[in-house]
Amino acid sequence: MNPSKIALAVAFGIFAQQASAAFVEDSKASLDLRNFYYDRNDKNTANNNSEASEWGQGFILNFQSGFTEGTVGVGVDAIGLLGVRLDGGGRNVTPAKVGQDRTPGQLFPLESDGSAVNDYSKAGLTAKARISKTELRVGTLLPKLPVVTYNDGRLLPQLFEGGQITSQEIDGLTLTAGQLEHTKTRSSTDDIGLRIAGGTADTNKFYFAGGDYKLTKDLTAQYYYGNLEDFYKQHFLGLVHNLALPAGNLKSDLRYFDSGSDGKNGSVAGRAQGYRSAGEPGFDGEVDNRTWSALFTYSLSGHSLSAGYQQVSGDSAFPFLNQGDGSTAYLITDRQIGKFLAAGERTRLAEYAYDFANAGVPGLKASVTYLSGDNIEGGAQGDRKEWERDFRLDYTLQDGALKGLGFSWRNASLRSNVATTTDADENRLIVSYSLPLL
Repeated sequence: MNPSKIALAVAFGIFAQQASAAFVEDSKASLDLRNFYYDRNDKNTANNNSEASEWGQGFILNFQSGFTEGTVGVGVDAIGLLGVRLDGGGRNVTPAKVGQDRTPGQLFPLESDGSAVNDYSKAGLTAKARISKTELRVGTLLPKLPVVTYNDGRLLPQLFEGGQITSQEIDGLTLTAGQLEHTKTRSSTDDIGLRIAGGTADTNKFYFAGGDYKLTKDLTAQYYYGNLEDFYKQHFLGLVHNLALPAGNLKSDLRYFDSGSDGKNGSVAGRAQGYRSAGEPGFDGEVDNRTWSALFTYSLSGHSLSAGYQQVSGDSAFPFLNQGDGSTAYLITDRQIGKFLAAGERTRLAEYAYDFANAGVPGLKASVTYLSGDNIEGGAQGDRKEWERDFRLDYTLQDGALKGLGFSWRNASLRSNVATTTDADENRLIVSYSLPLL
């Protein structure tokens, strides 16, 4: 292992200990360990360049300070990430993006010859200030909002850089606003600009604002706005309701996105410069999308049964921050392999999950999900459709010296008759443990 990587981890450990004393008693730190095996078998490729079999160990050091005393409290958070390759990795060689030294792989960055690096690391600091119930954060951010959500689907999570302010001055109302400028994607150490699928140009301005309001203890309304400069503007409306029934509980999750072009994406000249959206042959690249969905989940005695529907309308696919290296869209159809967000696509979803605590085995959970999408725009190819089946099994030790040690097996299959989509079978085996340091 590169000595500089070890020094980075040690430095963050020392920093966490020293900073905790400086920022009052409620500082905390943890080291999250994530052992990740990833295997993907693509079915309809001419060779195995798109297949992957990789195994790695991830270390995620999180430090969160408290706030200093006074009217304006200040503090600092830090995150240090290290990924160590244990086996495999590195077959699919594609050109690196502008500003990147290496091409991102599935778990690790790839060298120019297509081989995975032995290890990689990244880190971030976040300065924060608090007045009353309003908090400002500047630096490294991990946003989880309808219009932007960081991805944590591999060995190490994606990081964003920017500023964010969150206010809870009014009971039941949470307001959030900010700007993002760069990202370190999940399998990369490079700071790169922001774009959407289909774009070849970057921007460093994504603005977001919105809020959640609890109308009642069981009903939450949401509105958010997102603007990726020179690509798109997006409005989101959401409604989440929990209904207690004489037997069980019914949760309703309703979502609506309205997205249109912004700046250079709205002109032929701008789209020619790379400010365009993904689409089928003949699509002009201008963002034009409405996407709505409804997901209903009935729960009773450890059992839960979900049914959902999503409709994508407009000439373009659903737009969201996507650098092509694993990004998350706030859609009910964003699953292990596919996202089901093509122009015109209609998706039906069914899921069953069971918590075995009700059968006397606490910590054991299982779920199976099936999605079927059709009506995908594409003209001459006829009835374009796809489906995905996901199975997940999780177990967490409930007591003993290794209490909290988690095991997860995630298996998925995707099949499609869309020429640009690859049939795939995928397995992920994850062992995780969080070690408190403070």
